[in-house]
Amino acid sequence: MSAGAATVMRPRNDLRPCHDVRPRNDPGQYDDLVAEWWKPRGAFEMLHWIAAARAALVPTATRPGAMLLDIGCGGGVLAPHIADKGYRHVGVDVSATAAATARGRGIRVVRADAARLPVADEVADVVVAGELLEHVTDLDGVLAEAVRVLRPGGPLVIDTIANTWWGRLSTITVGERIPAGPPPRLHDGRLFVDRDRLVAVCARHGVRLMLRGLRPSVPDYLRWLAGRQANARMVPVRSTAGLFQAYGVKA
Repeated sequence: MSAGAATVMRPRNDLRPCHDVRPRNDPGQYDDLVAEWWKPRGAFEMLHWIAAARAALVPTATRPGAMLLDIGCGGGVLAPHIADKGYRHVGVDVSATAAATARGRGIRVVRADAARLPVADEVADVVVAGELLEHVTDLDGVLAEAVRVLRPGGPLVIDTIANTWWGRLSTITVGERIPAGPPPRLHDGRLFVDRDRLVAVCARHGVRLMLRGLRPSVPDYLRWLAGRQANARMVPVRSTAGLFQAYGVKA
């Protein structure tokens, strides 16, 4: 243990890996947890459920060689859910260990900052940004880049967490303490996304967003918790005050 570090205290039934405390939203946590990306019932379990819901908003490719750009691709959890949609799947992530894991899932990954994408204008048929925006400090810059690389007529698919008391309660206060919730200290609630700002910035760049809330199916979650099924469906809800999806097409 490094000097000055403290041990993370967790409930006795929490089997997630224990590491020295890092600051909230420290990207180094993804290196600590690299073995969890594809571990059954691992620390990133719910990211797989959310990825399935994200993929449901991605249309089938309409031309040979169509590219889907996956900004903040992490360990590649979107890959199996779009495998049959006909895209060349390209990922961008800042984490070397996450990028290596995603490459192992068949994604072509470039290491880069989401606010400075090494991609030409209007080359992506679809752009997705899943569970990314709540981690960035330059929201406007990341959104501008996402729209810049998107072809006219192409969809932008986002899921993220709202900057509300419910977003912080459900994701941090409660979420970090329940099975399938995010690993402790992965999020900083101060970076959660203002929905009005998100919509306004995207509109300024030519994408009119529609929002809807998202949560795990309660029956599915209970069956998953009891070990009776392998995963849980994420279902749409009217409230966007917590986890939510955003979808729009570039004019």
